[in-house]
Amino acid sequence: MPKIVAFRGLRYDLGHVGSLSDVIAPPYDVIGPELQNDLYKRHPSNVIRLILNRDEPGDDDTHNRYSRAARFLKNWQSEGVLQTDPSPAIYVYHHVFEYGGETFTRRGFMARMGLERFGEGTIYPHEETHAAAKADRLKLTQACRANLSQIFGIYPDDRNEAQSLLENAIIGVAPLEATDHLGAVHRLWPVTDVNLIGGVSSAMASKPMFVADGHHRYETACNFRDQLAADAPLDSAHPANFVMTMCVSMNDPGMIVLPTHRLFRGLSRLTSQQLRAKLGELFDCAAAGSGPAQAHGIWEAIEIENDQGQLGLYTAADDQWTVAKLSDAGRAKMAEVASDHSSDWQGLGVSILQRLILETVLGATDLPKPNYVHLVEEAVEGLTEGDDDGSKYPLAALVMPATIDHIRRISEHGERMPAKSTYFYPKLLSGLVINPLD
Repeated sequence: MPKIVAFRGLRYDLGHVGSLSDVIAPPYDVIGPELQNDLYKRHPSNVIRLILNRDEPGDDDTHNRYSRAARFLKNWQSEGVLQTDPSPAIYVYHHVFEYGGETFTRRGFMARMGLERFGEGTIYPHEETHAAAKADRLKLTQACRANLSQIFGIYPDDRNEAQSLLENAIIGVAPLEATDHLGAVHRLWPVTDVNLIGGVSSAMASKPMFVADGHHRYETACNFRDQLAADAPLDSAHPANFVMTMCVSMNDPGMIVLPTHRLFRGLSRLTSQQLRAKLGELFDCAAAGSGPAQAHGIWEAIEIENDQGQLGLYTAADDQWTVAKLSDAGRAKMAEVASDHSSDWQGLGVSILQRLILETVLGATDLPKPNYVHLVEEAVEGLTEGDDDGSKYPLAALVMPATIDHIRRISEHGERMPAKSTYFYPKLLSGLVINPLD
């Protein structure tokens, strides 16, 4: 069972940095070059210099962005920019954001969570990981010896028992507050009451944990722990036996999962008529209009239908949209070509797109990385303006997101969804708390 413990976090001293908003950043994997530069300029102690330090001319195996990040971390501690909290704490974290014209608050807490290899306990992944990303994060962890960003874990708690304990403790207490580059507000309360921390730990002890975001960082934490343990046995309380985790109840009203639509590269161009012919009896297909902007109406209809087997497909060769709905013959074919997976996995929209349409129907098994977008407007923009080199994306797909229930069921089968099956909106901040591993 997941072990939840308090820790003495490293946090920015506002007397040194001024505004917390100036030193925080989104997770490293959603930061492009332009935002990276903006964050570098925002403050000399912005956490971007730790989580995504820039490459520089003359970098080598010894002097590089990882060693620079470690030097910044060490210097900021010695200068008092970052200070270690005097007492172990669980950090209550509220994330206030707008979506669809409404304001939401996602409530959770950050703590150390005991590491278990996936498949060996009750901490479950739900997406595939990539070796290159894990190698990058391991180099950074080895250099800095700290969790610079928290992973995002979700757990079932119908009554929100664990979070309610913490919410009662912060009533009337002023939070630390930061506003990110998207205008979302992040509030933090350190909770140090030993009895309360014990109550939260007890409430969490019997619950499974599902990694919502941060799979690469979680596996990196396991790899770092194993490396240390190979040199010398680790005491059970050693910080490397844990990973900093943001824990959010699956029943929290602020939990929002967005779709991840695909703009594909590397496919042969084909018309909507040719696509429908290839899909054949596996899908019931209907012409759905022309032009990228038609995506708005198509997606609205797909969302209302709420059917994982229904997708919107755009073919650049004739600028046409097709709505494809999985047929009985398609379900039978999917069961055949994905017989190594459960029926839950087979019924997922991203699985149908990947395994049945791309790999089976189109024979595309080794494509370049698609352009992943989450908002329909981003899909429209991409199809209108083209790829970075100006070329048109030959095929695009609007696909339903996996739900919280999908994540739970498929994870408990011991399976992982195709990459980018989910997008938990919005992203957590980096820089609110750092977890030292020494």
